[in-house]
Amino acid sequence: MTDSNVFSKIVDQYYKFTASEKKVSDYIMTQRKNVQYMSISELSEACNVAEATISRYCKTLGYKGYNAFKLAIANATEDENHVNYINEDSSVAEIAKNRANINIDVINQTMSIMDCEKIQKAAEILASSQRVLCMGQGASAIIAQEAAHLFSMSFNNFYPVCESHMQMIAAAGLTPEDSVLYFSYSGSTRDLEDSFSVAKSRNAKVILVTRFPKSPIAMKADIVLRCGSKESPLQLGSIEARVSQLYLLDVLYHEMCLQNPESSEEHKSNVAEAVALKHL
Repeated sequence: MTDSNVFSKIVDQYYKFTASEKKVSDYIMTQRKNVQYMSISELSEACNVAEATISRYCKTLGYKGYNAFKLAIANATEDENHVNYINEDSSVAEIAKNRANINIDVINQTMSIMDCEKIQKAAEILASSQRVLCMGQGASAIIAQEAAHLFSMSFNNFYPVCESHMQMIAAAGLTPEDSVLYFSYSGSTRDLEDSFSVAKSRNAKVILVTRFPKSPIAMKADIVLRCGSKESPLQLGSIEARVSQLYLLDVLYHEMCLQNPESSEEHKSNVAEAVALKHL
């Protein structure tokens, strides 16, 4: 069978499943549109089974792992996803309204799950750090660069490191006085885990911006800041995910400026004066 028949596979094999696998099947069939947005830890918690059960379940259905299984679900439910509210007959005005509504919803999602105390604590850590390395992979690397650029307008200790090998090298030189600001929607990429392990071995503080607070890396981070966008496997690097991360980043930046008004304003003034020389 093809991936588009993932739900048919579940139905066909249902009575061969164990009791735990049937619990997973029941949940997936009733929440078929939402499962594609869930991490393996969220699904296991929702079904009250072990993550290992989810992994075995996916392989029983013929998929290499959980990510491949989610992709199959995304393909099977593609016509139900919000990306398809835009069709070939949509006007530019309709597209603009659709995207505006979606991005407003993304910001509201992020605001609803934002932990203000963690934002404050993260700002304190960043302000007291000798160096802050901004890191991410793929689309999140772009956000990491944006973070370093934004904070550099008011502070002088932020540096972007976006290539995986350079991240390992930079992490190896960290000290307990340094910190890392990671951006990872999934919180479970291999490169992220590698550089994270090195950073923690150097006793640097780690702040992670992610969608999934129970992802493998999030469970080890000093502070986890959640963004609210729901991204299916068919939307990797989506604008919605970036909007949610940028919104959270904007809140964090302004909190840090409010905590350090004099130094941030002085640095901002110096930067503005220097950059003015670049304009005609």
